Amino acid sequence: MPRFVNRLIAYLRENVILDFQGDLTLEKVKELLGGEEGRDIRALLARLARDRGVDDMLLVLADCLQDHVQRSLTDDVIREQIRTYSES
Repeated sequence: MPRFVNRLIAYLRENVILDFQGDLTLEKVKELLGGEEGRDIRALLARLARDRGVDDMLLVLADCLQDHVQRSLTDDVIREQIRTYSES
């Protein structure tokens, strides 16, 4: 691919957004935890109750995971996906 694609790749990397799909609720979190006990789980459930749901948790997780996504999502990975898209 031509070198000018690097500008497109840089733009895409800078503007990637991590989002979670599905309808995660406090009740669903409790269901997924399956009644497990432990300090971490109690702390999580207390925080979710204090926040009145999972929306804040999802926003914070997406924000914190952004750095990990940026490191994993290399220019070569994006370049290959652009090539795959354009050839399909």
